[in-house]
Amino acid sequence: MKTKAAVVYEHDAPIVVDNLTLDEPKEREVLLRMGASGVCHSDLSVVNGTIFYAPPVALGHEGAGVVERVGSGVSYVKPGDHVILSFVTYCEACPMCQMGRVCLCTGYSIRKGHQLDNTCRLHNASGQNVLQMARIATMSELTVAPEQALIKIDPEYPMDKAALVGCGVTTGVGAVLNTADVKPGDTIAVIGAGGVGLNVIQGAVIADAQRIIAVDRVEKKLHFARQFGATDTVNASQVDPVEAVLELTGGLGVDFAFEVIGKSVTIQQAFDMTRPAGTAVVIGLARSEDTISVPPQILTMSEKKLIGSYYGSSRPRIDMPKYLRLYDEGKLKLDELITQTYRLEQINEAFADMEAGKNARGMIVFDA
Repeated sequence: MKTKAAVVYEHDAPIVVDNLTLDEPKEREVLLRMGASGVCHSDLSVVNGTIFYAPPVALGHEGAGVVERVGSGVSYVKPGDHVILSFVTYCEACPMCQMGRVCLCTGYSIRKGHQLDNTCRLHNASGQNVLQMARIATMSELTVAPEQALIKIDPEYPMDKAALVGCGVTTGVGAVLNTADVKPGDTIAVIGAGGVGLNVIQGAVIADAQRIIAVDRVEKKLHFARQFGATDTVNASQVDPVEAVLELTGGLGVDFAFEVIGKSVTIQQAFDMTRPAGTAVVIGLARSEDTISVPPQILTMSEKKLIGSYYGSSRPRIDMPKYLRLYDEGKLKLDELITQTYRLEQINEAFADMEAGKNARGMIVFDA
């Protein structure tokens, strides 16, 4: 069958919207017609090689769609079901899964971008295999994904809103509620007020944090941050963000600082603006060669903690429906997150807008 997809053929080059051949789903795989796919910085990280896939690779890891057909052995979904796609596929049997840390699953040994049987489903006109980002490639009209990557949802949820929960919402809100376990009255700082950072702010509002300080270099992003619940904003292009956060907290620092950019300099800033015995949480994915340096004496004498958060430490089939319920209850903003929609053919424009900070979240919407 044929599908149109956003494909990276060369790092740091324009994305190609290409006509590809898609194989039928195999055992425990599902064919999906995509409804929407979010425009996320992680996709851009594939374009520039920070998250490395050997091209060609079809983009997209935040999406929602409808089941078209299922392969043999599929029992969780049936044709017509509406689903969110998870960019983490987990085995449920390895030690990490048994601990409930399914996002850190170690049960699969698979070449990056391949399906669980180590083969590809997408091919271009030259017969070349095209990898799938996160094995789901949501920036494609049709895609094949493992059954384990799907989360069933009520069809009442619009596709674009449901897609947000596939990455940005779960990563940001989960970092606050699951990884950090922020308590009522805590103070937090968020470095990076993009799509995920806004959801960190939303998570802090849900957790009833007392003070929520958003840090960014783009004024429009700080405007969005205030809309989503930030009590204070710091423009890091105008002032030293660490000094500003310390001043706002009476010299002490925040209980939790969340870094949502993925750069060593901002990770260091998050650590430095955290109070003694506080926690810096790294959400942003830095380049593999980047390093940070923390004097061991400071760790000992301040009892500060520096931890990571991957996919909001989530359990997708438990947490994603919970976030949709919070949306139903008016406690989680999804409608307001999407400030621009695009056709698949506008993917390069969508990424340019994201880099310029024009949107809270851009969304690729597919024809029904």
